[in-house]
Amino acid sequence: MTDTDNPELPAALLRQFEETAVELARLAGAEIVSALGRTLNIRYKTSADPGHDLAWRDPVSEVDHKVESVIRHRLGELFPDHGIIGEEMEDAPAAADCPVWAVDPIDGTTNFINGLPLFAASIGVLHRGRPIVGAVWCSTTHALRSGIYHACSGGPLSFDSAALEVGPNPAVRRRLAGEPNLDHDHDLIWDVRKTGSAAIECAFVAAGLLEVARFESPNVWDVAGGIALVSAMGGAAYTSSDGEWGRFAGFGDHPRSWRQPLIVGVEAAARRRTEAA
Repeated sequence: MTDTDNPELPAALLRQFEETAVELARLAGAEIVSALGRTLNIRYKTSADPGHDLAWRDPVSEVDHKVESVIRHRLGELFPDHGIIGEEMEDAPAAADCPVWAVDPIDGTTNFINGLPLFAASIGVLHRGRPIVGAVWCSTTHALRSGIYHACSGGPLSFDSAALEVGPNPAVRRRLAGEPNLDHDHDLIWDVRKTGSAAIECAFVAAGLLEVARFESPNVWDVAGGIALVSAMGGAAYTSSDGEWGRFAGFGDHPRSWRQPLIVGVEAAARRRTEAA
């Protein structure tokens, strides 16, 4: 996909979308925080047969559904012609050439329901399949508190409405990498971490906490907002098709069905991680 296939939207419109994405991420965070400490209704998307290898996997809480409902209602008020792709509900189709919002109400639900404070709410905006805006509310951040990383195409990476300057400590000789599996540490130049949330790892790459992160087969709602953040800080994203890695060019015409290996990171680190994949 070339730039001529996806012309830039006006800067004022991008900023409006970013402000809305931040508003939605803030709403999601408030709903999530209000649910902490109480017993939640939980269902599982996979087999509940205890003898099944995938028993009790992929949980969904009542909060996931409530957060997505709140977000969809607000988007319907503001942008009724826009599309919505969410993890928990059916797609809302977009009018011709209108943006599509990719919503993950809670990324890291398994962490959330177990009380492990590593989860996020991710809002991404796509135009012709490419991320143009991202806002990710994270339960913990570089500031040691919850907050929202956000950006739009051509704009700075921000944290809670303040521009965020990213720069690693040059005294740190071995940086961190997000990995879906932790048994590759000996093959890599990074110390590896697994948070259980693709949205958090994308945001942490953008914020400079991780140098690179790899995902096996994320959904569009897991990473759409995060890719926009990484792009804003000058990072890179690569995807793999048939074992060949190439620069990420968008989620295509059918974002819901997109499932490809993905690497995001500082340009040099992301490129090096593709060589080791």
